[in-house]
This record gives sequence, structure tokens and C-alpha cells, in this order.
Amino acid sequence: MRKIKIGIDVGGTFTHAVAVNVDDFSIVGKACVPTTHTSRQGVAEGVVSSMLTLIKESDILPQEVILIAHSTTQATNALLEGDVAKVGIVAFGKGVEGAVAKRQAYLNDIFLAPGKLLPVFFTYVNTASEVTREQLKEVVTDLKSQGAEVMVATEAFGPDDNRHEKLLVEVAEEMGFMATAACELSQLYGIKVRTRTAIVNASMMPKMIETANLTEEAVRQSGIKAPLMVMRSDGGIMDITEMRKRPILTMLSGPAAGVAAALMYARISDGIFVEVGGTSTDISVIKNGMPQVKTAQIGNNRLSVKTIDVRTIGVAGGSIPRIGNNKVIDVGPRSAHIANLAYSAYSELDDFSDIEIEKIQPREGDPSDYLKLKKSEGDFTITPSAASYYLGLVKETGHGEANLKAVKSAIENVAGKLSMKPEELAEAILGNTSRKVEKIIKSLIREYKLDKDFVVLYGGGGGASAIVPHAAGHMGMKHDIARDAEVISAIGAAMGMIRDTVEKSIFNPTENDIIKIRQQASESVISMGAKPETVEVHVEIDNANKKVVAIATGSSDLAARDTAKDLSEHGLKSIAAKALKIENGSLETYGKTNLLSVVGFKKNINHFFGLMKEVQQQVVIISHDGTIKRKFDNVNLRNCAIGQVKTHITELIEELRSYGDGGELMPDIYVVVSGKIVDMSGLMELSQILSLVEFDLKDLDQEENAIVVALKKR
Repeated sequence: MRKIKIGIDVGGTFTHAVAVNVDDFSIVGKACVPTTHTSRQGVAEGVVSSMLTLIKESDILPQEVILIAHSTTQATNALLEGDVAKVGIVAFGKGVEGAVAKRQAYLNDIFLAPGKLLPVFFTYVNTASEVTREQLKEVVTDLKSQGAEVMVATEAFGPDDNRHEKLLVEVAEEMGFMATAACELSQLYGIKVRTRTAIVNASMMPKMIETANLTEEAVRQSGIKAPLMVMRSDGGIMDITEMRKRPILTMLSGPAAGVAAALMYARISDGIFVEVGGTSTDISVIKNGMPQVKTAQIGNNRLSVKTIDVRTIGVAGGSIPRIGNNKVIDVGPRSAHIANLAYSAYSELDDFSDIEIEKIQPREGDPSDYLKLKKSEGDFTITPSAASYYLGLVKETGHGEANLKAVKSAIENVAGKLSMKPEELAEAILGNTSRKVEKIIKSLIREYKLDKDFVVLYGGGGGASAIVPHAAGHMGMKHDIARDAEVISAIGAAMGMIRDTVEKSIFNPTENDIIKIRQQASESVISMGAKPETVEVHVEIDNANKKVVAIATGSSDLAARDTAKDLSEHGLKSIAAKALKIENGSLETYGKTNLLSVVGFKKNINHFFGLMKEVQQQVVIISHDGTIKRKFDNVNLRNCAIGQVKTHITELIEELRSYGDGGELMPDIYVVVSGKIVDMSGLMELSQILSLVEFDLKDLDQEENAIVVALKKR
């Protein structure tokens, strides 16, 4: 029997569903329905409809489905549209620290978007004497009378002692209110940021939980018993039960799904991923086999949530040109479907010689110069998709091929009425979109210190060919369109790793503190369905902010690790060569476990006009199915048995440690073992590294092979 994962991506225009056979990552089927923004059930109706269509059209049996995961725009849309619940804040404290907590937790209405505020109401509970359930019932009742619909509990040192926060949540839920304890979202000190995060989370809960319940009910009615997961904003997935508690983690989950697919399906190790929809384009960086993440913000307000660093621009495959003085003065942000205009490029009509050109205002407040082509058969427009087809830039068709006769007729007739040449009109449209893309690309290259000469633009999304080829040509860069680009985000949802992050304020963490937080993160993803043997945890010590961060990832199945699906060594080297930008024949396999290989090459670097020479070893860690896990530029390697790992780590650190203006510089240490990479790059002391590696490897066969990778720091 097949093992199938279903991924569903809720986009601004369409909701896509895709079925992936986990044995060989082949696509079993695809389905697409319009996103149901205006439905009474919201986007949940489109999620369920796309899934049922997919199952029916692809002849998938309910028992074949081992996981369903979907991204969602609902959290982001709720914030942008102000479709959130009013929040009552209960702050706890006593004495001087209580006075500080009272002042910092007393937040004004939170700015969400222009004209949209999140109303909040506040009360303070003094904990100098015992806090009772009856007292908290009165507090909740009072907040309700002020207008609060959901509750938040927060305390200055809640991460250390969360009794009051959890008691308030318990009492509020007994009274029929949804509630959030700030300590459940963040274990960092800083009551203002933690409280603000809890407020935003609580405000989303009614809408998100309603959607989650509708989706889960429909899935179960279909006969599918597989786990139901939701895409997180950091590129992982979490189960729907966890989403009900922490809906804030789904902000930007759509773009995150695309990045997950770029890593795991398109196997991109370095590049800029440009995902193009009908209305907007999401641009993000993948570097050394890892997505880049940042702290989320609402307006100018920082939250205790991590998201993929995605830059979104309001131009895409369906954007409408704006016309002034017989010229294209802008493109977007309004798209054809928002303006109720049909795409001329996909029309069944071949002839647009009888059009009248009008300028329209799609929505109140919009400019009134968007291009409309009026015909007796209906209202149309031209878009970047049409322009790209006209200039012969479309090689991958995504949702389907355009009507080339319609493209030619529409572009030529509009150009004639604007006293332009057709090529000039098409170039003007795409030149405008490319300049917008270029601005973001240049910013990302600068921020992440990328080498422009080697950066490749990877296109995903149904509108990829409308934007990416011209933008790459405009900037003199290489590009590639991902296979199955139109459903790339749905694939990312299906293939996403279960993920959770635990952050805790700890001054001078001990080895025991590190192991404890690592275990907490590991247990979290296991509780959501990850197989223990697939779990990897990265622990990082942030001395500047006095905190420890543990990021755990894991998979719900082992099929992706099936060695029967391994590529040959030649096949692995071909993928590695592409990632390292070198000829296949120059590569060596430096080390191997049963599921991972370390492949790379050595190169000579000249310093001081050739007077000094340095040998650098560049490698990728690649799974035997061809997925790039990590990419490193300057490493030292040791092959050994697991039982000898600690000895080799100690030797490598002694050999490679150096000193700079900020003090001692430790090499980043990784241990490749079986199908996992034990990542200790965030640890600062040898004793911490040895304690964690001993904890991680103690249950494994000590004679099994391992590779110790030490990344030199400059």
C-alpha cells in the first residue's frame, strides 16, 4: 500500500492540494480550487474542497494517507483586516517588580494595519496575598463588562513561576473564554514583548479555532485518520491541536511552505527563492542549506515569534498595469481577479481588435488609472503573464498554457491604442516588475553577504514564469523554475518537518540547563508525532541577550530515509557539484553514514600576493536521496566511531580555536551520525559541547561510524 502525504496551500487567489508518495517523492496528483475568502466557513471550505477533489481525481484511498498538512493565510489576513477578538489583559505581580509589571504590561490598543487597531483592556492583580479562583472570576467578569472577548495572563517572572498565569487561563476557560498564558508562548524575560505576543495570539484564537474545527471535522468525515498538521511561519509544521493554542505561529505560513519545498523538493542549497502568485511575490534567501529566519513584527512592535525572512511585493503574474500619458507608469498592486477583470492571455477569444481602453479604480482608495480592456464579451486586462508570453520568456507553463493568439492580439491592439510598439509595451510592463524585484534582491544580497555572481534566482508559484525570467535577465543573473512550480507551496506543506522552538532566559547556563531545554524541545516535536529517531535539535546560547534557544525538528515517518531509494554515488556527486558550483569529477566523498554522506573538494587560497597559501575544504552534507542538509565553506573533518567522537571534538577545538577582538573564537561543531546532524554550532564552551554530544549519542551503537565536522571561524 502506498504512503501518501497531502499538502494544501491557501493562496490569495487559489488553494492548491497535492499528494506526494513518500517512498520516492513522486507527485500522485494535484487539485486546485478558488480560495474561499468570502465563504461563511472562510478558507477552511477551500482547504477541504481541494483535498476532497484531490482524493477523488487521484483515486487515493483514505488508509493510504499518512499525513495532511496545510498552510494558511488566515492569521495574517485576520491581522491585516482587523478581524480579531478584543483582549482582556490580567497582569500579576507584587512589590517593586509588580509595579514594573503593571506599567509594562499596560499596553495601548495595538496597531495592526492602517485603520485597524486591536482593542485591549487591562487589570492588575496583586499577588502579595494568595490569589483565589473566586477573585479571578471577578476579574474576568469585570474585563468582560469592559468589552473583552478573550483573556491573556502575564507576570513579570512568569517563565520562572507560571502558577498565576495558568490559573487565570483555567478559570477563564471554565467561564467559556479562550485564553493565553504568556509563558506558553515565550519563556524569555521582558514582560512587554511577551505580553504583546500573547495579546496577538489570543486575539486570533476564535477565528483560527473555528477554522481548525471545521477543517478537522471535514477531514475525519472523509474517512482519513491521519494526523492533521498546519504550516508554521518558521518553515516547520505543527499538529492542529497545538495550533489551537498558538495560532500566532502560523503567521506567514504560506511563504514558509514555499521555502520548505525549495529546500526539500527542489533541493536548493543556496539561492534566492522567488515565489510568484497572482497578486503578490514572496522573496526569501536560502543559504548553506538553511532558510533565513527573523523575529516577527506587527507594525513596529516586536513579537516573541520567529518567521522565515520573507519580503513581499505587490506585483505578480496577475497584476494590472497602470496607464498615464500613453505609458505604463506602474504595475500592481491590484490584480485582475480583485478588479473582476478576466485575463486576456487565458481567454478563449482570439481577437482583441475591437477593444476599448478604459482606466478604472478597482477598489475605493485605489488610483483610478488601472488598465481595463472593454469588449462586448466582457472586461479583460493584460498582465505580466501576457507580457512574458509575448516576449517568449515562458518555458514552464504551470497551470496551463496561455492562448498565444489572444496574447498576441491583446498586446498588439493595446500597444496600438497607446502609440507604442508591442515589444515596447511588453518590455515596459516587465521592466516595471523587474525593477521592484531588483530592489529586494539587492537588499537581500547585501544583508546576507551573498555573492551576486553566483546567486541563482529560483522561481516557484503559478506566476513564476511571468516574473522570474525577465527579472534575472534584467539583473544579469541565472535563474531556474522549480518543477511543479504551481503547487510548490502545497508540496512544502506535505514535506514539512515537525518543528518547535523553545527559548528561555538563563544567566550562565550550565550543562544541565542546556540538556534540559534540549529535551523540552525534543519532547515537544515527539508529542506532535515526530519519530524519536528522526529528531534533530540545535541549541544556541545567546550571551548578549542572556538566553538559550533550542530548535527541534523531526519527521512523522521514516519512509524518506528508506535506503532502497538511495541515489548512486555519482548521482549524489552530481547534486553536490551543483551546490558547490564545481565540476563533478573534482569531488571526493570524505565520510559516510548509513543515510548521509559528506562530499566536497579542497581548493588553494592565496593571500598577500601568493606569499601565503591556505587550503580550504568545502563540503556539503547530503542525504542519500539527494537532499542537501548543510553546506560549509571551510571545514576540518574526522571520521571515527561514535565512541571516539568526544576525543576528536576536543582535538579539533584545540587545533582550530582562535582569538579576536571579542575574545576566544570557537569553531562550530557538527556530528554526522546515522540520518542526523547533531548541531552544536551555538555552544560556546567545550564542556557544554561534550555534555550535549554525550547526551545525544549515548543510546547509539558506539562502533557505528560518525563524521565530526569543525567549521573554522574568522
